[in-house]
Amino acid sequence: MNPLGQLVVLFLVAVIAVPLFKRAGLGALLGYIAAGMLIGPHGIGVVGDVDNMLHISEFGVVLLMFVIGLELQFSRLRALRKPIFGLGSLQVLTAMLIIGGLVVLTGRDIALAIVLGCGLALSSTAFVLQLLAEKKELATGHGRLAFTILLFQDMAAVPMLAFIPFLVSGDAEEATNWTEILLGIGQVAVTFAIIVVAGRYLLRHALRFIHATRVREVSIAAALLVVTGTAYLMESVGLSMALGAFVAGVLLADSEFRHQLEADIEPFKGLLLGLFFISVGMTLNLGAVLADPLILIAGAAGLMLIKALLIAAIGHWGGKLGGISALRLGLLLSQGGEFGFVIFSLATQLALIDRTLHEQLIAVVTISMVLTPLALTVFERIVARLGGEEKPPFDTIEDGRTGAVIAGFGRFGQISGRLLRSLNVPFTALDVNPDQVDVVRRFGNKVHYGDASQLDVLRAARVGEAKVFILAIDDIDASLRTVNLVRKYFPDVRILARARNRRHAHMLMDAGVRWLVRETYHSALLMAEEMLVSLGRERDEAQDLVKLFQETDQRNLARQHEKGLHHDAAKILQSSRDAAEELTRLFEEDQEERREG
Repeated sequence: MNPLGQLVVLFLVAVIAVPLFKRAGLGALLGYIAAGMLIGPHGIGVVGDVDNMLHISEFGVVLLMFVIGLELQFSRLRALRKPIFGLGSLQVLTAMLIIGGLVVLTGRDIALAIVLGCGLALSSTAFVLQLLAEKKELATGHGRLAFTILLFQDMAAVPMLAFIPFLVSGDAEEATNWTEILLGIGQVAVTFAIIVVAGRYLLRHALRFIHATRVREVSIAAALLVVTGTAYLMESVGLSMALGAFVAGVLLADSEFRHQLEADIEPFKGLLLGLFFISVGMTLNLGAVLADPLILIAGAAGLMLIKALLIAAIGHWGGKLGGISALRLGLLLSQGGEFGFVIFSLATQLALIDRTLHEQLIAVVTISMVLTPLALTVFERIVARLGGEEKPPFDTIEDGRTGAVIAGFGRFGQISGRLLRSLNVPFTALDVNPDQVDVVRRFGNKVHYGDASQLDVLRAARVGEAKVFILAIDDIDASLRTVNLVRKYFPDVRILARARNRRHAHMLMDAGVRWLVRETYHSALLMAEEMLVSLGRERDEAQDLVKLFQETDQRNLARQHEKGLHHDAAKILQSSRDAAEELTRLFEEDQEERREG
């Protein structure tokens, strides 16, 4: 089949397999891998050159690391140096020792033990980061620790690849090899210096000049040039392309072009990452798996068990994660990685492993990738069923007089808190997100970690003694649970509620809330007023029109609730149409009065 036909089949199986796997709750990654297994050389054979496809698709990982670098300012990366080099090196070295030791115990030689220890100690950066992104867990404790370990693994892969040829080198070549290593270190240092200097002092000026042309295609080309250029420089001295792209991203993280670069790269990143996972699926030789299924599946399961327990222990004791989060981290990093493919290919070329073992190792790594999202899904369901998700204990709330209780101290609740603090009015603030509590406390705010939808927390916060209860919780279900508890157990406290949207507002009104505000409503009205002025209306006229709109909308909101229309989609749609017609009529009357006046 010609290249265009291969491309058509590739896109076809991807757009069919990925939605089906997503619908089945198995995730997009397994869909991509399944598509690759189907069209690869061991499937129906549409694509035969897997190595070339895998090499091209690795650029998706490069783009991913560049985007991640854009999210990390250098100061944040410097703050992560201890977990990167401490926990990252601990994971790699202990995994190598355990896996290599098991190989030696089976009677194999030291060289093979080192090769297997190096290749299997590393996890898949692309696979893990994509899983975390799908689950929106990149910013969690286990997500951040997974990233730091993966970053060290990417750096560790380089000396591993440099060391493996020594396993077959003779003594006569030793001096020459050490000279080559020293030259290589010098090349690496010079390359890093070039990237840092260019990123710090030249790249911003070049991007400013390019973006000044306001030609979108040139801006996208510039973004791709930055990534491909740094990747090429790194590869030319034997380093990871992904590591080079990550460094370039970090250097540009503080620039004014950060968001534009991310937007330009994003479409290419997603497409090439999908191609990478399809290529991984193509590497799996189903014939070899079916010939020895128990051995290969047991090998993959054994690898995952060893790495999961080891990494969970490191996450718990070194990363200070709770038991559930540590196990989640262990499962995330339990598979083999794409660098394993490279290490095993190099070892095969050097005759350290034979062709049969090479195919078996590739199968074990790929099977471990396939099993990882399945194992995580089973783990999440067990945790949900047992109710074992760990949370830190709620803060002890000290006794004291309080004028107000604020439930939810995010961007909305903090406005009330800042005002009360400025006026020296005592208040108690609660938030269920421990990370948010830590951040807010750094700015001198007094806020407690606690779930306001639990009665004992409300009692500890002395809600019954407060004059007002500010309901600013972001989660709609938690907001409704909280308001029902306050209404039932503290009926004398006035509730001022934040509604996420119109539907949430109706639900709060159903719960008995008498005063509420939709979170973006008034800011949207202010913008609408400014819009009318920009369109040529006088300021007074714009204010009157916006006020008329607000009054009509508030009447319609109350009318829909009083008549129970919000429980019927057809009725509320008709009510909204009637309100729009009423508003048009009122605007026309207002214009007529202005002309007569």
